[in-house]
Amino acid sequence: MMNALPHSIVMVDPQGVVCGANDTAQIFFQASAAMLGRQQLADLLPFGSPVLALIEQARERLAPVNEYKVDISNPRIGSDKLVDVYAAPVPDRPGCVTVMFQERTIADKMDRQLVHRDAARAVIGLAQMLGHEVKNPLFGIRGAAQLLESSVEEEDRALTSLITDETDRIVRLIDRMEVFSDQRPIEREAVNIHVVLDRVKQLTKAEYGDSILLVEEYDPSLPAVYANQDQLVQVFLNLVKNAAEALNDIVDPEIVLTTAFRPGIRMQVAGSQQRTSLPLEICVKDNGTGIPQELADCLFDPFITSKTNGSGLGLALVAKIIGDHSGVIEFDGSGRHTTFRVMLPTSEADLA
Repeated sequence: MMNALPHSIVMVDPQGVVCGANDTAQIFFQASAAMLGRQQLADLLPFGSPVLALIEQARERLAPVNEYKVDISNPRIGSDKLVDVYAAPVPDRPGCVTVMFQERTIADKMDRQLVHRDAARAVIGLAQMLGHEVKNPLFGIRGAAQLLESSVEEEDRALTSLITDETDRIVRLIDRMEVFSDQRPIEREAVNIHVVLDRVKQLTKAEYGDSILLVEEYDPSLPAVYANQDQLVQVFLNLVKNAAEALNDIVDPEIVLTTAFRPGIRMQVAGSQQRTSLPLEICVKDNGTGIPQELADCLFDPFITSKTNGSGLGLALVAKIIGDHSGVIEFDGSGRHTTFRVMLPTSEADLA
């Protein structure tokens, strides 16, 4: 069964010696199972690799642990080897641990998350320019249109109304973009994520009534998240509304809100050795038609949208807020379901 899996899997004994490897692992490490069985896993990895510490954690905790974006590049297996590592103890073999090396999964998604975050911040300069250089002339145009409305014939008033309405629409768009230019420190406190989700559920019910089934699958023992409650409400309300709009033509539409604690999840901060623990996982799932493939790689970029009248700023703002909270957002839009997954730290200590 292990040979049927597309990921590299090895088993190490209590002394760290490789005592099993599937076919994919033999290809990955460029060695046969017999050759791998004569070596310690430490000999196959870079000196001081965090994979070894991860194995010890799994062995001591007797529980699975994982870490994303681990660089195991070396002359033997090649350069640019970024992998996700999953380590788990073997129940019937005390001291033995199985290790799975998974290439190009959530590590890539986290890289894209950083790109999305940068793309969202790139709107800051544009927002500041629009706020200073465009809004004032727009107010002048609107005021002139209102003055004209009182002096033109009845049949021409529709044109002056069109001018004021379109001016107001542009101003609203600029107001939304100016959120990106807000560089003030975020006011944070310990927030119960379930209080946030309950508020989102109330607001969604008020707008959609009982036309969409909202399902809760919560872990009631979750610790608090160190965050700004209003901003988290904005994030999850945006995600739930997007999900609801994707269910317009779906029979038995359903949105599932889930929370879970994933103690083994950590992300290495780009450009440093610092790792941020992201144990809180909050998911928004819907049974809609999924996300168009052409939007998958740029979904969080500003001005990208599949909605007829959408501005494309909602998910870009979500990415910025989650990034400002030192978290990560990813999505799976394959098939007839879409899942947005947010991972956040639990406390100020996790941000150090």
